[in-house]
Amino acid sequence: MPCATEDVEEFISRPTPEVAAALAQADGPVMVLGAGGKLGLHLTLMAHQALRSLKRSNPVIAVSRYNTLRARADFERLGLTTLSCDLEDPDQLLRLPDAGTVFFLAGVKFGTAMAPDLLRRLNVEMPRRVAERYRSSRIVAFSSGAVYPFVLPASGGASESTPPAPVGDYAASCLAREQSFTEISLRHRTPVALIRLNYAVEFRYGVLVDIAQKVLNGEPLDVSMGYVNVIWQGDAVADSVQALSLTATPPAPINVTGPGVLSVRELAERFGREFGRPPKIVGKEAETALLSDASYCHRLFGKPRVSLDQMISWTAAWLVRSGQTWGKPTGFERRNGEY
Repeated sequence: MPCATEDVEEFISRPTPEVAAALAQADGPVMVLGAGGKLGLHLTLMAHQALRSLKRSNPVIAVSRYNTLRARADFERLGLTTLSCDLEDPDQLLRLPDAGTVFFLAGVKFGTAMAPDLLRRLNVEMPRRVAERYRSSRIVAFSSGAVYPFVLPASGGASESTPPAPVGDYAASCLAREQSFTEISLRHRTPVALIRLNYAVEFRYGVLVDIAQKVLNGEPLDVSMGYVNVIWQGDAVADSVQALSLTATPPAPINVTGPGVLSVRELAERFGREFGRPPKIVGKEAETALLSDASYCHRLFGKPRVSLDQMISWTAAWLVRSGQTWGKPTGFERRNGEY
């Protein structure tokens, strides 16, 4: 393990000099909306630590209902400023303070396969109202690589120039969320960047955890979705902060993920060697997969600091030593887009 168990949040959230430089140019306050999900604490803490290293007094404010993954106390014990708000409530949204810089992470995915109304409300209509409320801010809005079509692994993944072709209602709602931010950006000249992310991983969540748990527990692993991309969560957050430099109107998307196309079968075999037990592979790799090419991001911000070897080693060590996870499988193996 690269750190003590109690230090994982700080370890994942350590800012790079490039993150500090990006935030040095950012107007404050910095607001993280939807901070209670899987990336929000690390983004808030990284921004807070970077600004503190610069001796800047700009506050960083984490905003959430705090009823999904992270509790409000998780932020406050790290010295972070919090506000409780249901962003879907127009009155609560209006009462939030103004902010010079906004990171938008709110939305829903899991449990939405039969809930198109929920997707429309929380992934399309609410983001449009948030963009309108913060039309005078600089906004980095998180989207998903799920907006792309499935592609051949040999292609290296969909690039930012690949026309979107989302599979399933959730992916379609992600594209509609992008369109909500684009609409407000064009109307008010709001500078926006769109982060198409897949898949961020850390010790307790992500594609590598899903694969490793199957191998460790001797459970069948379906390889129909035979290829994936992964990026260490700290690197994904760092790239997303640096994307402040890309905010513009109309907004342009940027793919955020790790380099290369990874075989799910080979990842399982590597975890099998880590755990000393062979994986139970079922199914056969389809010709296509949901893949993104992040070479543009890597040219701008450098390749991720954490290698695949490190991620595999850390994930295996964490599961053997602690076993604690968020208990939220990603569903990466589903090819019908239903979550």
